Amino acid sequence: MTVTPAPTATRPVRPMNVGLARGLGVAAAAGVVLALTGAFGTVGVPLWLRLAYWVPVMLAGASWGHVCSRIVDRWIDMDERPWLTVLALTATITGPVSLLVWLATGLAFEGQVYPLSSLPLMIGPVLTITAVMSAINVFLGKAQPVQTHAAPTGTAPARFPDRLPMKLRGATIRAVQAEDHYLRIHTDRGSDLILMRLSDALDELEGLEGSQTHRSWWVARDAVRDISRGDGRATLTLDGGLTAPVSRRYARALREAGWY
Repeated sequence: MTVTPAPTATRPVRPMNVGLARGLGVAAAAGVVLALTGAFGTVGVPLWLRLAYWVPVMLAGASWGHVCSRIVDRWIDMDERPWLTVLALTATITGPVSLLVWLATGLAFEGQVYPLSSLPLMIGPVLTITAVMSAINVFLGKAQPVQTHAAPTGTAPARFPDRLPMKLRGATIRAVQAEDHYLRIHTDRGSDLILMRLSDALDELEGLEGSQTHRSWWVARDAVRDISRGDGRATLTLDGGLTAPVSRRYARALREAGWY
């Protein structure tokens, strides 16, 4: 087996993550609602000050939550251990956000930092809200897998095939599977490893019709021959008998996209 390092290439500027943009939008809207309703005893404060407090706090909390979810996702499989994911998200988000709320509340409404002794009073409400929101995102959230599309006529083809080792050049890519810091490329001529992250490969797979089906898999749509279900999960059978898992959190989006 030959491990081929991926050559350096100029990476395109990746647009803002859709999930992050949606999360920030929801957070900003929630901040406006909290300001308008005078939530948590802020009803006697002028509206402009409530807006200046709630909207930035909610946006900052959502941004930190997004960072935490990316970190947790690297170490915990949400599909395998959903409750552990909720606990990890709650633990990593609560501390910094409690500190933020403690600082922001004192400065916004008192013009000075609250005594350190008041910090524990912030932790309980922040922890409760964080736990509830984390559980909703894990169990009810609709995750969107990265889907790639065939290159329209006259446009540049996908760049990822240029990564193929020499023995596989020109082969049809059926799937790309992450293995630690490597990618195993499954083709109609066999498979091999290259040194690359799946997140980077997904950028360069644009131009080939396919989708991420699992945190560790991208599958070419034309390679799918069958689908089986069992134990609450779906598995795709590809050309050559290769099987690829379908993540629970991606199943709905793939079904709506007509994969099965």
